Amino acid sequence: MSRAGRSMRIGTLMVAGVLAGTVLAGCGDDTGRAGDSPAGKSPGAREQGTKAVRSAYDRTAEQDTARVTLRVQTSARGESATANGRGVVDLEDGDSVMTVTTQGQRIEQRVVDQVLYQKVPDGQAPGGKPWIGIDLRKVAEQQAAGDRSMSDPARSAAFAKAIDDRDVTKKGTARIGGVDTTHYRVAVDVAELPDGAALRRQVGPTLPMDVWLDDDGRIRRQQLDMAFEAPAGSGPSAGASSSPQRVKVRTLMEFTDFGTEVEAEAPPAKQVTDMTTKALEQGRTTG
Repeated sequence: MSRAGRSMRIGTLMVAGVLAGTVLAGCGDDTGRAGDSPAGKSPGAREQGTKAVRSAYDRTAEQDTARVTLRVQTSARGESATANGRGVVDLEDGDSVMTVTTQGQRIEQRVVDQVLYQKVPDGQAPGGKPWIGIDLRKVAEQQAAGDRSMSDPARSAAFAKAIDDRDVTKKGTARIGGVDTTHYRVAVDVAELPDGAALRRQVGPTLPMDVWLDDDGRIRRQQLDMAFEAPAGSGPSAGASSSPQRVKVRTLMEFTDFGTEVEAEAPPAKQVTDMTTKALEQGRTTG
């Protein structure tokens, strides 16, 4: 599989987590600062760090499967909403099984063949069916055809591959899930990304990303911070004002237990309400 294909498999999981926090609910810094210290300032060290970050997505995907935890925190106008997910993911084909908790609700979630399924809490099922479905391919197509909304962390793999040696700083070490890791901070030059001019107007000149890599170069933790102007009615404070608002999104993902078993099956079609159109509408308003 190509580098881009492997990176998008990880991205599929991340965008699924974001949708879990936004489609149904309308939407703590855990950065592991242990051992944080200035490092990697020499040209050789910076080059080594850049190479490590660029190759991390392939090295992670090569493990086939893993357990994953995901946290997506969205804030605007002093209010915030958080979605937490925990489960297993197939890093080869993007399938996953997770339980997502958001605003006090627990949601069963599956991704099968790039379709996101969520089991709706009792009393909230649209059309009287227990599951909703969102075609992630169509979501990705909209982002490719339009302004490529920066609220989609699935593009984080592309962010990493757009960096050069000036953009990577080795911050130190941290122990995550019982594993020693090296922490790199990445300042992505937005102008170097596809549609960079449009993205720069949304999020500014740089985009901050942090990754923690184990001794085998695999991602153990990734944090992506985004801030952008969204129309009124977007974000956790939707409906509070008729004026545009500044929305901040922090996505934190961790991998453990590489090689764990993953069994993801789509629910029966007659039990699923297709919510792809709603997801696309929300993408257009936040893009």
